[in-house]
Amino acid sequence: MSVSQPPVGDQVEKSAQVRAMFASIAGRYDLLNRVLSLGVDRAWRRAATHEALLHTPSRILDVATGTADFALELKRGAPGAEVVGCDFVPEMLAIGREKARAQHLDVRLEEGDALNLPYADASFDVVTCAFGFRNFSDYGRGLAEFWRVLRPGGRLVLLEFPPPGRGLFGALFRFYFRQVLPRIGGLVSGNAGAYTYLPESVLAFPAPAQLALMMHAAGFRTRYRTLTFGIAALHVGDKR
Repeated sequence: MSVSQPPVGDQVEKSAQVRAMFASIAGRYDLLNRVLSLGVDRAWRRAATHEALLHTPSRILDVATGTADFALELKRGAPGAEVVGCDFVPEMLAIGREKARAQHLDVRLEEGDALNLPYADASFDVVTCAFGFRNFSDYGRGLAEFWRVLRPGGRLVLLEFPPPGRGLFGALFRFYFRQVLPRIGGLVSGNAGAYTYLPESVLAFPAPAQLALMMHAAGFRTRYRTLTFGIAALHVGDKR
């Protein structure tokens, strides 16, 4: 199944195309994540899990959970907490449910739109989003929804790919993202457009400092750090 490449960036009507694209690669999504990140994505999720569980939350929401890798990681780290994963791609959620059953982890996975979350105000201690925020069609609205469903004193943890920085490593990573990744992704998944969209969506995404300012404008007390030479960025926002 081949799907046209969605547009990238903020304030763009792209939701339906993003949904179709991820549905088309759902079966190979986990394998591709491992291959294309050389397994480093697991270490990034562990760092994000540490931040998310630091204050022993009892109720956690993982938005854009995909095949539930991060939701399952959170549940392993906090077996007594209620972990809910939300995504708008049913094909991804079906794979996540199979993984949860195979790992004997009780995670609730539900279909829902990140820009109109189907949850009450102030209903979660922690909200997380790993590598899904850049696919939102409206970053400001997404942050407002995160804020809405968080309890006072709650925490938002965002893990995302920032645009590559300047210098030699940034240039090498841009080459890898633009030239190598689409070829590998297209070969394994059968949808080259999906893995052309990935680097373009990263290049169009706000830099870490800019994203921190957006989180601050939404009301969060924010800090961030980059991981693995800036390939990933981990943002933490506390609801004041």
